[in-house]
Amino acid sequence: METKLTLRMEDRLIRRAKAHARKSGRSLSQLVADFFGMLGSDMEKKSFEMTPKVKSLYGSLEGADKHVASHKRHLEDKYL
Repeated sequence: METKLTLRMEDRLIRRAKAHARKSGRSLSQLVADFFGMLGSDMEKKSFEMTPKVKSLYGSLEGADKHVASHKRHLEDKYL
């Protein structure tokens, strides 16, 4: 049984998704269905080896939430 699903997302993301669907020769609905079909599959359970670059960056933002207020002030000073 097929059921209609409504998704809400940014216009920019929708345009990119539609363009990708066209390039791959599939419908946007099929892309979403394929993605949802992968959830919980063996592909999700497999561990992927990180590249050296990713390994070097892994954890670099740990504790970054402590600096949110100062970054917010910086952005306010810069743009307001």
